[in-house]
Amino acid sequence: MPGSMLSVGVVAATAVLAVGLTTAGAAAVFGQRLAGAADAAALAAADAASGAVSGAPCERAAELAAASGASLETCEVIDLVATVSVGGRFGAFPAVASARAGPPP
Repeated sequence: MPGSMLSVGVVAATAVLAVGLTTAGAAAVFGQRLAGAADAAALAAADAASGAVSGAPCERAAELAAASGASLETCEVIDLVATVSVGGRFGAFPAVASARAGPPP
């Protein structure tokens, strides 16, 4: 009987570790997707600010963020440089990613 209790403990510990690592991996993937949405939104805003595409810069950024499943939190355009923050929720936890786009200094 002592061997079966040890086996149950090992299996339970392995299951807890697997669930924890899976959750951490999913959070990392979500963070990368959110960062990609921020990059796309910043590029769209910078393109609109430069006149390369039509529309208001922050409206274009909001469109791209929504297409990526995120929401535009902040948008600031100074000259041709756009800085945006997009947000989303990973389960019960809010997450925010920021990006900046524009011509080189």
